[in-house]
Amino acid sequence: MNFERLKEKLEILADAAKYDVSCSSSGGTRKNKKGALGDSSVSGICHTYTEDGRCVSLLKILLTNHCIYDCAYCVSRSSNDIKRAAFTVEEVTDLTINFYRRNYIEGLFLSSGIFKNADTTMERLVRVAKKLRLEENFNGYIHLKSIPGASDDLMQEAALYADRLSINLEIPTESGLKLLAPEKNRQDMLNPMKYIQNGIAQYKDEKKIFRKVPKFAPAGQSTQMIVGATNESDLQIIKVADHFYKNFNLKRVYYSGYVPVLEDKRLPSLTTEVPMLRENRLYQSDWLMRFYGFKAEEILDPNMPFLDLEVDPKLSWALRHLHQFPVNLQTADYQMILRIPGIGVKTAQKIVQARRFQVLNMDHLKKLGAAVNRAKYFIDFNAGNAYLRYLTDKNLKKLLVGGSSSKFHNQFSQQLTLF
Repeated sequence: MNFERLKEKLEILADAAKYDVSCSSSGGTRKNKKGALGDSSVSGICHTYTEDGRCVSLLKILLTNHCIYDCAYCVSRSSNDIKRAAFTVEEVTDLTINFYRRNYIEGLFLSSGIFKNADTTMERLVRVAKKLRLEENFNGYIHLKSIPGASDDLMQEAALYADRLSINLEIPTESGLKLLAPEKNRQDMLNPMKYIQNGIAQYKDEKKIFRKVPKFAPAGQSTQMIVGATNESDLQIIKVADHFYKNFNLKRVYYSGYVPVLEDKRLPSLTTEVPMLRENRLYQSDWLMRFYGFKAEEILDPNMPFLDLEVDPKLSWALRHLHQFPVNLQTADYQMILRIPGIGVKTAQKIVQARRFQVLNMDHLKKLGAAVNRAKYFIDFNAGNAYLRYLTDKNLKKLLVGGSSSKFHNQFSQQLTLF
């Protein structure tokens, strides 16, 4: 084996994979077995996080950065003059096992440029997972990228050997995709997602009847959207995410702020970058939809299509709906308590439990884990709350953000004028 060439491949294909952020390992429950390697149910190195907060390290690479497509936003586009490389199936397998044995990684995240056609590419990805499972007895976490247009047979195999599958929607809207990636078809992305969704549902039904059923994508599937390469509003983006959560039962939707890598008249200028804060606000909105019971149309509406960069979306909603406050913690239902700024899911659950035994005050709220400096303006304690006088104050937002200027909003507004 030529180690220098392998090292060069690793540098090229690991760097090309950095633009894909959808590599969370949450939901993996594959247990170790005697004589096998790895265990996706325990972990603890770095780089990505599980649903319960554990930190996991994954070998994150492309199988190849050769690609037949010329997507304007992609560094691996066919017309881009970059160093090209490709791993063999055996090289990826050996790297994964050797890195695991050295305690560098806990699993593998494998994506690829599309060479020749979708099925050829997907077949190579499946061969890697299959070789790791059957020949190397590897029970660590494996996340494979589904290739748009791949056949159902290959998706079936992929789901049997991988823990999670994901396919990138890339651009939030179909019109945006046609503008920047006219060779791609949105339906080719949806078909594999639908197949996996149906397979997971079937697996769950069979599991109720039969004790031993082969695992089928046990960690589910996810997707990713690029934010800022086209001029979709935040409202459009979170509505797309909401649609896929409801209709495809996705585990996660990831948002990747566009990183200017190429000069193209269809794209923002190379000097323009999407504020990281916008990406963060989208993740916060996503969290509100998944765990706080918010609907997409509650977070934003046609009159306010972009997220406020000065305050988080939950606080923004509260400031626009002051008529629903103050909230009495002793009598309000759980869903309304969840909507109080500064109170999270666990704290809301503790409040519902604790109020059965005592009348809650500010000190109790601190002990229960609430961000009292924010929550105090929205709560009506039975004993009274002097901070409620600010609910009718037009400067409440300024008070909550500490009088910060709207520099982020101005920066974002300037970028929108570039489209």
